[in-house]
Amino acid sequence: MFALMLVALPALSQAPRTAPPRPKGPPPPTGPRLIPVAETKLLMDGITQPNFQALDKTLKADQIDAEGWTFARGQSLLIAEAGNLLMLRPPNNTGQDAWMKAAGDLRENAAQLAKTVANRDLAESRLALTRVAGACNNCHQTFRIETKVKVFEEAKP
Repeated sequence: MFALMLVALPALSQAPRTAPPRPKGPPPPTGPRLIPVAETKLLMDGITQPNFQALDKTLKADQIDAEGWTFARGQSLLIAEAGNLLMLRPPNNTGQDAWMKAAGDLRENAAQLAKTVANRDLAESRLALTRVAGACNNCHQTFRIETKVKVFEEAKP
């Protein structure tokens, strides 16, 4: 038996050593998972709508001071982040692709608004806010939400 081990041992030591195949794709997540915790309506009522309304009011003004521009940029970025949060909660039906596109459109338009606001370009910022409203309304129309986002309307007496 000992002689057999002496014969087999050199043969095993010369066998090609290959690592096991690596799994393809990214490694599995090791940290906490992204899980939506708030309802979509809460995101709209608590983040998107108040920031949009404040931007609407700010950008209606003829002049905006430095603090106003800074604050408006932050509000724009919060709306863009709401687009990211919306991507965490697509519908569980065939509307997922449309949802992801709409959430991406909101994020991109709001991020562009933040850039124009950072440049303190009032005319372009107004146009960019109108595009954000358009992204909101396109989504609402697609998903049959009755809310219509309006921009630069005069207050009713």
